[in-house]
Amino acid sequence: MGFEQALSGLQAASQNLDVIGNNIANASTIGYKDATTQFADVYANTLGGGSTLQIGLGVDVAAVTPQFTQGTITTTGNPLNVAINGSGFFQEMNNGIVTYSRDGEFSTDANGNIVNTAGLQLLGYPANAAGTISAGPPVPLSLSQAPVPPAATTTSNVSLNLDANSTPIPVGTPFNPANSASYNSSTSMTVYDSQGNAHTLSLYFVNTAANAWSVYATGDGATLNGGAAVGALNFNTAGTLAGGANVTMNLSMPLTNGATNPLNFTTTFPDASTSQYGVAFAVNSNTQNGYTTGQLSGYSIGQNGVITGQYTNGQTLDLGQIALANFTNPQGLIAMGGNQFAQSATSGAPIVGAPGSGSLGSVQSGALENSTVDITTELVNMITAQRVYQANAETVKTEDQVQQTLMNLR
Repeated sequence: MGFEQALSGLQAASQNLDVIGNNIANASTIGYKDATTQFADVYANTLGGGSTLQIGLGVDVAAVTPQFTQGTITTTGNPLNVAINGSGFFQEMNNGIVTYSRDGEFSTDANGNIVNTAGLQLLGYPANAAGTISAGPPVPLSLSQAPVPPAATTTSNVSLNLDANSTPIPVGTPFNPANSASYNSSTSMTVYDSQGNAHTLSLYFVNTAANAWSVYATGDGATLNGGAAVGALNFNTAGTLAGGANVTMNLSMPLTNGATNPLNFTTTFPDASTSQYGVAFAVNSNTQNGYTTGQLSGYSIGQNGVITGQYTNGQTLDLGQIALANFTNPQGLIAMGGNQFAQSATSGAPIVGAPGSGSLGSVQSGALENSTVDITTELVNMITAQRVYQANAETVKTEDQVQQTLMNLR
């Protein structure tokens, strides 16, 4: 028996207690992965063949290995809190150096960059002004505060029911939007010009005969098409559009405000939702594809990591996509502190892609991944490590007593 074995045991047990204590200290650290201590026995090098009289020289700590198991996910309501559900790491950059983390506590800085609590920038795939996401290498992501440019109306759709019991307007009655006796029903919608200015389109329906209707239109109160009808709706005896096809009308609205003149667009009456039944006139829907400019009012992140911005004009636009990275041997990553890991030769090169692709997990917005430390398990491990430390201390004490006995021999 020698002191070397006992001393190595004391040192290894002490390091094991350090690892357990570090786990307990990080029980509330977001994205933290509990570590385990791996031991290896130590033998002196021998020359020549093997020997049956080899006595070990003690123990050594071979590795301290993080266990990359899935932590429980807790919702927070903050859209920039992101949890990884499955394998993978966030990529973050600081002065050109890329590190990896499971901590998804993000926010935006003064420039709109998505950063973690230490100011490291989150990497991902950027989107252009049209919302198309690039497939190039990941770059620092930012939430553009630029407004969405306006779009002029090019198409509109109106779904309605015209009252089959309507009284036809007498032949020869000129259409006049100010004279309610010159039409049977009307509806209005807002359309937009190339500068995002809103204009009011009004449609008027004139029953000319059984199952026959003429459609007139005004733009901002002025009659269109020279006061003539812009189209007609004809129905069969079942009250559906004759011919069983959508009816499309071309409209042209003169403008004098500096926008593209005239404002040309189509209005479609869908066959499936345009009818003439014996009930009161009703508009089921009227939609159009134009909009005014809009400011960013909020954002959301999908399971595939796509960040979608919501704007004050009701439009949505993809702003980018979070990229994840995985490793052949995650245990080979180097812990850098601050919930960060660095690539090493042992971990292998990162495999980078969109969340949900390949072996990469999905992401959950408005949530965070909790630490994988189980306090009960760690306390039990601590008791065991303490017993091991005490046992090695007893070995030192016993060796000391043996030495004292030898010293007292006469």
